[in-house]
Amino acid sequence: MPNIALQLEYDGSHFFGFQRQASCRTIQGELEKALSKFANHDIQVITAGRTDTGVHALNQVVNFTTHARRELHGWVRGVNALLPDDIAIKKAAIVSDDFSSRFDATSRTYYYYLCVRRSRPGLLSRRVGWYYDYLDIEKMQEASALLHGQHDFSSFRAANCQANTAIRNMLSCSLQIENNNIYTGPKITTQNDINLNEAMLLRFEFTANAFLYHMVRNLVGALLYVGKGNLSVAGFSNLLDARDRTQAPPTFMPDGLYLAAVTYKQGIFN
Repeated sequence: MPNIALQLEYDGSHFFGFQRQASCRTIQGELEKALSKFANHDIQVITAGRTDTGVHALNQVVNFTTHARRELHGWVRGVNALLPDDIAIKKAAIVSDDFSSRFDATSRTYYYYLCVRRSRPGLLSRRVGWYYDYLDIEKMQEASALLHGQHDFSSFRAANCQANTAIRNMLSCSLQIENNNIYTGPKITTQNDINLNEAMLLRFEFTANAFLYHMVRNLVGALLYVGKGNLSVAGFSNLLDARDRTQAPPTFMPDGLYLAAVTYKQGIFN
């Protein structure tokens, strides 16, 4: 049976995460239902990452085996016709029999978009996180640079995380001000340009070999504490070294979190 990989995007606002659940609407549940109907037999997928409730994806990857004979473009067009509007398959590819979208992934990249504005966002509701006051961007960038390399991220894992180890290799970590031209008002390029009656859109970007449960949201929450002045850069470093979740700030909202990319040793989707 051919092993097929799919690249998909979705708005996770109205789903209870990726993983299939008997009584809840999930990405996996909707995807497998559409795939099974298109293939005329039951299909179960393997995923590169199980995103949480309310988390989105720009380039999620799944794979599955099937005895159905379909053209590759059919797996895109045909299944998209059966999926809800907030899930879409972007590409399909035939991969080797032993390929696993989860275990063969060499790195994953997450974005977190944060709207900084006095009033909460309406247009981007559930698609961005929100903070209402000034942030020291430079200190946040300084703190985020401390995350590069291999660390024990126990201070940033959820209490019910089931990973065998909290050691992860952070390949890159950055924070930048995005061009916010979807809003009225001048473009913001530096912190001195901030007018909280307008909006500043920040993008956190994290790339690691793998992530722990709630790790990105916990990192964003801690970096916000640095930006607010509630936690110094040295204190952030001590928190990383402490390997103790109870010392860390609360988990931040899921709204602005996106699984942006999954990479493999060999290209899959050209």
